Amino acid sequence: MNHSSGPKPLSLTSILALLVAMVVSLVSVPGEALAYDAPELLPERYTNVIDLGRFLTAAEEQQLDGQLTEFEQRTGWKLRVLTQVDQTPGRAVKGFWGLNDHSVMLVADSRGRNLLNFSVGDDIYPLLSRNFWIELQARYGNQFFVREQGYDQSILSAVDTVMQCLDKGGCLVVPGLPQEQWVLTLMTSLVGGLVFGFAGHPRREGEVFAWRWALILTPLWGMLFFSFGILPVVTRTADWLPIVRNCAGFLGGAVFAYLIPSPRRVSDRPV
Repeated sequence: MNHSSGPKPLSLTSILALLVAMVVSLVSVPGEALAYDAPELLPERYTNVIDLGRFLTAAEEQQLDGQLTEFEQRTGWKLRVLTQVDQTPGRAVKGFWGLNDHSVMLVADSRGRNLLNFSVGDDIYPLLSRNFWIELQARYGNQFFVREQGYDQSILSAVDTVMQCLDKGGCLVVPGLPQEQWVLTLMTSLVGGLVFGFAGHPRREGEVFAWRWALILTPLWGMLFFSFGILPVVTRTADWLPIVRNCAGFLGGAVFAYLIPSPRRVSDRPV
C-alpha cells in the first residue's frame, strides 16, 4: 500500500492534473457502493472508519476514529470514512452508521479516476456548496496528489478540511493555496499584464500610453488579473505574499509588453 508519513511538496506537473481533475470530477458515491448490500463486510464493533481498502495505517485509523467521535459530540455533524477496492458493504453502511441529513460519508475507492467521493446530507449544502465538494475532490483525490502524497494523506487532508470548514460555519471554497494553484494564478496575472502592456502601446503622435485602448480591453486583462489572479488567492489564504508576487507578475508583464516595439513604433521612427 502507498503510505506516507506526512505531506511532501507537489511537483509542478500537478498543475495540469488539477485542471483535468476539476473537469472530470463528479461528487457522488460510486454506483457499486449503492448497488450492493453486504452487511457481512461490516465490522463487529461500531467504528467511524471502515478501512476495507487498507489505505490507512492502524495508528492513523485509530486516531481518525477518535477525532470523528469528538467532532460529532462537539458539533453534531456526523463524518464517516469508508475505503474500498474490490469489496464494499454497499447500502448496509447507511443503517450501520445511521446516516442522515447531518452526515458526510467519504468513500475512498482506488478503482475510479478520482480516489475521493462524497455522500453529503441535505443540511450540509447550505454551508458547503456543491462547488466546494468538487474542488475538494479535485485537490486531494486526483491521481497526481495520491501518487505523490499517498492514499492516507488524501483521505486525512480531505477529512481535516471538512471538519475545519464545518467548525467555522461553512466555506465558499476549499481553504489553503497549494503551490500548483498559486502558479496558475501567477501565470494568469502575468498574461493579464502582457495584455495590458500591449494595449497601452502609443497609437498617436505624442502619445505616451494608450489609456483608451487599455480601458477598452479591461474586460480581458481585468478578468485574467483580478478574477483568475487575485480572487482565488484572497478567498483561500490570508497570506499577502502570493498577492504581492501576483501584482509584481502583472506589473512585470505589462512593462515587458509595453517596451516591445510595435510595428507602428518602428514605422514612425525617422530614417
